[in-house]
Amino acid sequence: MTQVTNTPYEALEVGQTASFSKTVEERDIQLFAAMSGDHNPVHLDAEYAAGTMFKERIAHGMFSGALISAAVACQLPGPGTIYIGQQMSFQKPVKIGDTLTVRLEILEKLPKFRVRIATNVYNQRDELVVAGEAEILAPRKQQSVTLTELPAISIG
Repeated sequence: MTQVTNTPYEALEVGQTASFSKTVEERDIQLFAAMSGDHNPVHLDAEYAAGTMFKERIAHGMFSGALISAAVACQLPGPGTIYIGQQMSFQKPVKIGDTLTVRLEILEKLPKFRVRIATNVYNQRDELVVAGEAEILAPRKQQSVTLTELPAISIG
């Protein structure tokens, strides 16, 4: 079990950073397709994807968005954060086997516990794959929580 402590609004500082990394696996693509209902063959069918501009299967764009959500919810500011909005621009395709790193940076503290955060995603070559910015409602007080461990899920 992992214990996580958030950073409440009053403790957030412009320029503060955090990051979250994950390697994209076949299992992730399958689960994301099942969860989202997005069965676009560019994500799931190698033969189809070979005929596209990408030449191979790519991850769903919103998979990167989900990693941004995880970084905000579990890293900075962490538990208790409420999403207000997210802007994203997809710069490069994400492929199976890529290791993605979400880099968060506090850009501005706004009134009423609102905060603007840079939410950029880079691959293992330090190439920007998603440029983004979020507006969140930061937690008002510090808290520590234990993250729930998920059961093993097999794809078959």
